[in-house]
Amino acid sequence: MGLCFSSTKVSGSSSNNNNNNNASSNRNRKCSAAPAAAAPPEPVTPQKKQPSQAQRRRVPEESRKNPRAKDKAGARRQGTRVPCGKRTDFGYEKDFENRFSLGKLLGHGQFGYTYVGIDKKNGDRVAVKRLEKSKMVLPIAVEDVKREVKILKELTGHENVVQFFNAFEDDSYVYIVMELCEGGELLDRILAKKDSRYTEKDAAVVVRQMLKVAAECHLHGLVHRDMKPENFLFKSTKEDSPLKATDFGLSDFIKPGKRFQDIVGSAYYVAPEVLKRKSGPESDVWSIGVITYILLCGRRPFWDKTEDGIFKEVLRNKPDFRRKPWPTISNAAKDFMKKLLVKDPRARYTAAQALSHPWVREGGEALEIPIDISVLNNMRQFVKYSRLKQFALRALASTLNEGELSDLKDQFDAIDVDKNGSISLEEMRQALAKDQPWKLKESRVLEILQAIDSNTDGLVDFTEFVAATLHVHQLEEHDSDKWQQRSQAAFEKFDLDKDGYITPDELRMHTGLRGSIDPLLEEADIDKDGKISLPEFRRLLRTASMGSRTVMSPSHRHHRKI
Repeated sequence: MGLCFSSTKVSGSSSNNNNNNNASSNRNRKCSAAPAAAAPPEPVTPQKKQPSQAQRRRVPEESRKNPRAKDKAGARRQGTRVPCGKRTDFGYEKDFENRFSLGKLLGHGQFGYTYVGIDKKNGDRVAVKRLEKSKMVLPIAVEDVKREVKILKELTGHENVVQFFNAFEDDSYVYIVMELCEGGELLDRILAKKDSRYTEKDAAVVVRQMLKVAAECHLHGLVHRDMKPENFLFKSTKEDSPLKATDFGLSDFIKPGKRFQDIVGSAYYVAPEVLKRKSGPESDVWSIGVITYILLCGRRPFWDKTEDGIFKEVLRNKPDFRRKPWPTISNAAKDFMKKLLVKDPRARYTAAQALSHPWVREGGEALEIPIDISVLNNMRQFVKYSRLKQFALRALASTLNEGELSDLKDQFDAIDVDKNGSISLEEMRQALAKDQPWKLKESRVLEILQAIDSNTDGLVDFTEFVAATLHVHQLEEHDSDKWQQRSQAAFEKFDLDKDGYITPDELRMHTGLRGSIDPLLEEADIDKDGKISLPEFRRLLRTASMGSRTVMSPSHRHHRKI
């Protein structure tokens, strides 16, 4: 259920015309499905036809297993049954025709058409998505509309998301009134560039805007799940026009630590963990990494003649940074790409982290960095760790220098509102409140602050903050030599006699704990020899990260009848 509004080209509309169902869509070849020809890696080239919904909205071979597809098949068999949409009161306002008139047709999708609308009161031009209730045969279609309106309401006000104005309904239609974007798709501007490439400076500005959208989504507990150039529109045709995210039809809410099991998205942009049916917010960052690669070199990082081939490339291979023009592209840009296109989602940069990367900060406008959802998650998780894990993380944090912690310094500064160099209980409360899916009680906020506050002064300084928010998997993935050095240095803070083991006495001396030390020792002492070796210590650090649970997507959940 896409929402896209451009008078030049419409992006994200869920086109499912029967005439197009068997078409080998050129536009789909470009961004969503396998191309018909050419030697890899295939450059991005202009195309014309719109893909069918099955081609564009979901990975095709999954459609046979997808309950949405089954719903549609069931709908065709239901004959004269009154469509669920016709029997539903959405709760939206009922006076659309008194307030707006419809003008030029912009595009069409599965359930209706998108028009230019005119506000009768002030003459303002808007985009109006008119959805036919009669085509919403089953409850899943109704839930899709409701969910997308909810998402748009949550995100409206963000400068890089198409603005939602209102939703209306009458007996026949649902009307979604939104900001009109007339500057065309990001994809079109890529194709208009020489060699279909952006300069690094221009690419950084574009990428920054996409990352800001992802970071905002993730703070709301939302995963976009279909980040691609077609789903970003420019507000106007001006070269410096802001970029707007559209089409939240595959988006869904997810709680931290949980994972989606279904496979959705567009083949070229799909993250490895999506194909493994264990995906979360990190998949949006991977997709932005793919888009960045295309912006800088005009080619896709993962290409094959078939969809199965594309998936194998995504799962097995790394992007090529040797072919032209990569030798002439800055090391900072390549480092940025490698941080995003990491196959292990635990080691991948978050959207907010990526916004702190020097390449984006220097190329884009160095504006305020949004709070990172993963930092808030890590703080919540830190309080659940054993005392030994907390001590080990503090030791590891103390081995890192300022240059290695620039992204966490940005996060610390974002939470430290009064800029006094420490985070108070009120500042902690305000930061955790930004994580919308979690509604923490005041007592829980105090518990988190006390767990992080190792010197018990009632405040969290930067060193304490780093210990609670450090991304251990990223440190190990991006620089294995540094990981070996830093983890050994942290180990040696406990191993006072440098014999290669942490004994109970050394553990007691480092922690200052009284009483039996056995419970702490047993957690890390895998071989039960009464002491902790360096490999056991490293294993302890690696496990200091959130586990994950799976969560069914809306396509699997919504089966109740209205």
